[in-house]
Amino acid sequence: MSIAELTDAEREALLAANPDWTLSRDGKAIERTFKFGDFNEAWGFMNRVALIAEKHDHHPEWFNVYNRVEITLTTHDADGLSQRDVDMVAAIAALL
Repeated sequence: MSIAELTDAEREALLAANPDWTLSRDGKAIERTFKFGDFNEAWGFMNRVALIAEKHDHHPEWFNVYNRVEITLTTHDADGLSQRDVDMVAAIAALL
């Protein structure tokens, strides 16, 4: 199954609609850092994102230290951003 990479216009629209996300240096991913009150809040957020990721079969790259969670989204099968990343951004936003 081939997954289409977002067009430049679609990528720009994604970033315009979600200004807290930034394009990675290579332009193939988007990134965001989330800060929470403490480790438990950060871990709970990660658990909720993990459930969404399993449901969408689209898993983030992430890093956690204490109250900070850094998420990177990309679609390896598309060699860049795809509709799957757009959907994950929307699902993550719904958690906040």
